[in-house]
Order: sequence, then C-alpha cells, then structure tokens
Amino acid sequence: MDVRNCKNCGKIFNYISGMPPLCSACMKALEEKFAMVKEYIYNHPGAGMQEVAEENDVSTMQIQKWIREERLAFSEDSVVGIECENCGTMIRTGRFCKACKDKLLNNLGSLYKEEVPEPRIKTFKDNPNPKMRFLDNPGQQK
Repeated sequence: MDVRNCKNCGKIFNYISGMPPLCSACMKALEEKFAMVKEYIYNHPGAGMQEVAEENDVSTMQIQKWIREERLAFSEDSVVGIECENCGTMIRTGRFCKACKDKLLNNLGSLYKEEVPEPRIKTFKDNPNPKMRFLDNPGQQK
C-alpha cells in the first residue's frame, strides 16, 4: 500500500501507481473542470487559451497538459496551438505533429524488422558424396 499526500489539498490518500498524485475528491473536481473546459471550447471555438483558462478558473498549464494527453483538441480555425515537441510546428493536440509521428513510427518499425533467410532446399548437387547406399538386409545374400 502506497500512502501519499494529495498534491492539491494535502490530505493523505492511497496512491495508485500510474495515476496523478491526487485524492479522489480533488480528482473528481479536476474532472468536473475538464468537462467545463471541454464544453466551453465547444461553444466558443475561436477562444484563446488564456480566455478559456480565465473563464473556467483553470491554469493554462492544466489546459496544455490536457492537450498533450490528447484529451482536448482545438479546431483548425482556433488561435490556440502548442508546439510539436520535436520540430516546433504548431499543432492542435498531442505531443507531435503528423510528420514527426510518421517519422517516429517508421524509425521504430525499422528497428523490429528482421530479415528472414529464405529456406534453402537441398539438391542432389549439395551432397558431397552422391553415391547411393543401402542398408544390409540380413535376409539377403551377398
């Protein structure tokens, strides 16, 4: 059992690995904020990140985190964008632009590509001593 203090309110809670270090009450409040932000973006597609943050009482860092996690995406006509972590191109959601994602996938795919040798079929020419041999049959005469 891993007991920690909530990063937001300081209460002690049972931490589950892989989850944010927040107690259940703070986690629920954060999810409610997320729903509010998502609805606000849907209703105001041209809103900037600062406007969304102020209207919903959420930090811009939290909004950027949701964008990086691909939980939020802004429309193409929106002024909101974040930089691709690899090349710096402006993107609407995620960590990498389409070109960088494709490049990373190709590089990862080539790491696991193994060359399988063609099965070799033995021929008569491969045998160094091509003479025919028979087993001695005890019932036969020589």
